[in-house]
Amino acid sequence: MEPSPEHRAASGAERAVERSEIVVRPARTADVAVIVEISRPLVERRVLMAKEAVSYYESLQEFRIAETPDGEMMGFGALHVMWEDLAEVRTLATRDAWRGHGVGSALLERLLTDARELGVRRVFCLTFEVDFFLAHGFHVMENQEAVDPEVYSELLRSPDEGVAEFLDLARVKPNTLGNTRMLIELD
Repeated sequence: MEPSPEHRAASGAERAVERSEIVVRPARTADVAVIVEISRPLVERRVLMAKEAVSYYESLQEFRIAETPDGEMMGFGALHVMWEDLAEVRTLATRDAWRGHGVGSALLERLLTDARELGVRRVFCLTFEVDFFLAHGFHVMENQEAVDPEVYSELLRSPDEGVAEFLDLARVKPNTLGNTRMLIELD
């Protein structure tokens, strides 16, 4: 009998993959089922917002996958461009068995590299993992000074809930999980 993905993840984490061995690659359509599987317990713990599989397919080009050298998915994350110089890290998640093994760091570093390559100067996130993002150069956003008033008025027209969260709009307050808004300025 084939071991479950959770069993494979647990056994993989026990054998300790070196940070340099973590493979970070663009997501493929075949990854969506595993993304949904990894997301499920995080949604149940209210760490992630629930998303339908169709949402993952529609934004698949934004996702990066972290996997072991033998192809086991350890985690995933996405970078969503919001404006000319602003993007959001979305849905950065690691299997529980792989937490503390550098997977989240490898994913975040790749997403920040992607942001630089796209010409983005600032990256935003909503997170419960404040210490993790602080360790990677993010700071807690106290207000919206990071957004020019003209850009703010343009962003108000976006139907994207992530943009509404970034702008701290009252209409999204009932849907927030109580996480922290953070930002990093890229060099």
